Amino acid sequence: MSTLKDKVVWINGAGTGIGLAGAEALADGGAKVILSGRRADVIEAAAKKIKDAVALPLDIAKEADVAAAHAKIEKDHGIVDMLVNSAGGNLPNRKFSELNPENWRMMVDMNLNGAFFSARIVLPGMRQKKAGLIINIASIAGKRVSVVSGMAYTAAKHAMVAMSDAINQEECANNIRACAICPGEVATPILDKRPIPPSLEERAKMLQPEDLGRIIRFVAETPAHVAIHEMLVVPTWNRSVMGGSDLKGKL
Repeated sequence: MSTLKDKVVWINGAGTGIGLAGAEALADGGAKVILSGRRADVIEAAAKKIKDAVALPLDIAKEADVAAAHAKIEKDHGIVDMLVNSAGGNLPNRKFSELNPENWRMMVDMNLNGAFFSARIVLPGMRQKKAGLIINIASIAGKRVSVVSGMAYTAAKHAMVAMSDAINQEECANNIRACAICPGEVATPILDKRPIPPSLEERAKMLQPEDLGRIIRFVAETPAHVAIHEMLVVPTWNRSVMGGSDLKGKL
């Protein structure tokens, strides 16, 4: 029997891409998945694809929305056993010289603050149960600085990795674990926000959402006495080394 049976799993950014793939993989393992995201129509359509999934739209950047969603989850399903923070995004104009304060705030809200709000609010319940797992979908940009990812996205993902590490240090006595998954290029809609989007041929050689879904489930099913702090996962055909149609002159 899967160790995920009847576990309450809350996934932010679950409408598409890595978040949706993670929701599907965890539900296949028997977890009760609650899908959140800003676009209600997208989240509701995603939930219909997964048996017994629950759609709970919210704006992850608004602390009040996160708190209200969490209260509803605890009322309807009980304490959250696992949180997956997969919400995020980027901008086409991402160079330092192109950023303005408004865009900076948006990037930090989207890629970091929402994850912090969510982690902060589930931790008391996890402490009560003396068990819990938080999976933060960071990025290779959370480990390496690159002009391709842009300064704001890179800064936010570095902070997400730091947050995961802090949770492990502070909550290990409560049997609570955090894992920062740091993928390289994944063929998701976020690539359409690149200044020059990669070709379909190049996307086919990248990591795919279902690859990350399997990795999320692997981390989720790891025994509670095992803490995987970080996972760095890149495509075998690594464009950051080999170059690509949109990377020339930027590496």
